[in-house]
Amino acid sequence: MIHRSSGGLRPWVAVLALLITGASAQAGARRGAVATVNPIATQAGLDAMAAGGNAVDAAVACALTLGVVDGINSGLGGGCFILVRLADGRTVAVDGRETAPAAATRDLFLRDGKADPHRSQDGALAIGVPGEFAALAYVSTNFGRLPLRKLLEPAARIAERGFLPDAHYRSRREEALKDLAWAPVEAPAFVEFRRLWGGKPDAGRTLFKQPELAGTYRRLADGGVEEFYHGDFARRTADQLRSLGGLVTAEDYAAYEPRRREVLRTTYRGVEILGFPPPSSGGVHVGEILNVLEHFDLRAMGEDSADFVHVITEAMKLAFADRAHWLGDPDFAKVPRGLLAKDYAAQLAARINLRQATAVSGHGEPAAADEDYFERERHRHTTHFSTADAAGNWVACTATVNTTFGSKVVVPGTGLVLNNQMDDFAAQPGVPNYFGLVGADANAVEGRKRPLSSMSPTVVLRGGKPVLSVGAAGGPTIISQTLLAIVRVVDFGHDTRGALRAPRFHHQWRPDVLKMEKGWGEGVIAELRRRGHTVEVIGELGATQAVGRGDDGRFEAAADPRIPGQGATR
Repeated sequence: MIHRSSGGLRPWVAVLALLITGASAQAGARRGAVATVNPIATQAGLDAMAAGGNAVDAAVACALTLGVVDGINSGLGGGCFILVRLADGRTVAVDGRETAPAAATRDLFLRDGKADPHRSQDGALAIGVPGEFAALAYVSTNFGRLPLRKLLEPAARIAERGFLPDAHYRSRREEALKDLAWAPVEAPAFVEFRRLWGGKPDAGRTLFKQPELAGTYRRLADGGVEEFYHGDFARRTADQLRSLGGLVTAEDYAAYEPRRREVLRTTYRGVEILGFPPPSSGGVHVGEILNVLEHFDLRAMGEDSADFVHVITEAMKLAFADRAHWLGDPDFAKVPRGLLAKDYAAQLAARINLRQATAVSGHGEPAAADEDYFERERHRHTTHFSTADAAGNWVACTATVNTTFGSKVVVPGTGLVLNNQMDDFAAQPGVPNYFGLVGADANAVEGRKRPLSSMSPTVVLRGGKPVLSVGAAGGPTIISQTLLAIVRVVDFGHDTRGALRAPRFHHQWRPDVLKMEKGWGEGVIAELRRRGHTVEVIGELGATQAVGRGDDGRFEAAADPRIPGQGATR
């Protein structure tokens, strides 16, 4: 960094300084990369690597810091999926998804026989047992270099000293408060939330301090996972939720464990795709859609063409219809591996009419659906960030409290917003959740079950070496965003920034609407409508973060230009 004095720098000194910093940046670009939705979190990841940590430590530092500066999206009151490709070639998928309390029942969110969205989206009944801290502690202990307490303390200092909320954060806070307009001001479940976040916006001129959250982080630095899941924090949280009519108990906290899952491995045009398995639907359906797209020459179509959008949209519809029927927690539901079979993709590809939108009536029938399932474990709004280091460790992590500020429930004295992940279950077959997604029996509410998720942390290998870590935020659009980033890198040779800048589109089968960003040309939109698509033009679609590595070996780190964020190398 060049420090300017009142007299300025002599020209030759400035040139020398620039040469030194430039050389340092070039050398640093070979040591590591971090991309998150917030510059403070990105810097935390870089600081962890500078302190001797690896990409896993950087990812944990990012997650903990995002819980402070981006609590609208994620935090220790929520869950995550962590996908790691280690330098020695091993792959790790750690499932930190929330679980339903043991007392949860299939009809939990029904009122007079109909699903009541307030019960599953706001308040104590909407809360599942948080899994993010357990997952972060697991990867930190087993694959990181730095002690977890050393990563918690910097995040605690930020919470204590405060940060300046940007316009995006402030608008989301106002959105969350408006969402509570249905609840009386004195509603006990939301008193603490309104106390902490209900003040008037000040255009980002005042530091937002969270002393209670800082205290929670420091207690966890001392007590670790034991404190969070078996100690005073778990007991206080359970007592508070019970007083608010919730179901989560201290026993539910004590029973929680992160799950090691088998990494999904698929291929696409000569590269290998590492995806996250169920209860992620994203890993399955990114792979399923890519398998279908192998039957079409996207490059010849051109990425700005109606043909390109049409073919991918039709593949999305088929995959999301499968999602609604087949996908759920593999510890409870039978999820067929045949969804990722190349011959099944050929069947789906044959159903696509290149000139006309096709009505998809329902799910497909992959081969061996009755005998080959994703393995069950035999032991007991959202954000994405990516990290990589020069040793060859790569991480893709997607974390969430679900919708903006989750359930809007904060246990007094903790500063921790708790999730509303119970809304990701199918409250009633065929009834859409907050994101318009429908589900069936595979994703029905059940005690200790993990709800289905669209989170899609993904790592791409070329020639056995990682070249891309990518994922996204935005509900079901996570799947389409991640897919499009991969297609634009693999099929069209974009770097990470170019892949993230390009306009997006999304279709999730139900409702039968093709959402397209306004960056698409009028001619393309008109042609898609002519082919029978119901097109809705929107401003922006989601937020993707990615780290890549070019042919020259240099790291690339890209934050989505649609929102504040930062990708940086060191």
